[in-house]
Amino acid sequence: MKAETEQKEKLKTIFLTFFKIGLFTFGGGYAMIPMIEYEIVERHHWIKSEDILDIFAIAGAAPGVVSVNTATFVGYRIAGFWGAVAATLGMTIPSYVIICTIAIFFQQFKSMAWVSDALSGIRAGVIVLVLGAVVSMGKKGEYTPLTIAMLIITFLLATFTDLNIIFILLGGAVIGIVTQLILSRDFFPGKNKKGGDKE
Repeated sequence: MKAETEQKEKLKTIFLTFFKIGLFTFGGGYAMIPMIEYEIVERHHWIKSEDILDIFAIAGAAPGVVSVNTATFVGYRIAGFWGAVAATLGMTIPSYVIICTIAIFFQQFKSMAWVSDALSGIRAGVIVLVLGAVVSMGKKGEYTPLTIAMLIITFLLATFTDLNIIFILLGGAVIGIVTQLILSRDFFPGKNKKGGDKE
């Protein structure tokens, strides 16, 4: 009985946490990253700080919105299937309700000058939030000559070419796997774990 009560409280906390993130964070998935990180790492300690960058990378590479993917992943890590459901619903319900409300009254609102002014201010704020997410994630990265080169090449490809981002992500994944295989001590059958030749 006690375990069941604790599970319900945990699910409630998960739902309310992601509901708050979905309700008060504007600008889409990447703009939500700083608040997601604060809630799940610093406030609730659900995820370790060193793991958060990997979670964002997985959520960004998977199909769908990065914020929803992150919520689903974290919810599952915390409380299994129902944790994933609670986190996903908490993240998506505010956006669904708000966007439906806007859609209903869009024709009446779009001609109002103050709406246009408000959207201009929100766009400026979103840019800052996204830059904040970039800086926050950048601080947690592990930098080697290879990762720095990949960062520069990826930036150039994404910014100055029409190459689909999926191919860029897949290319990065392949390079990462191949690099780790080459650097792995088990990759070369003629070497033992200490790097010496097998006798």
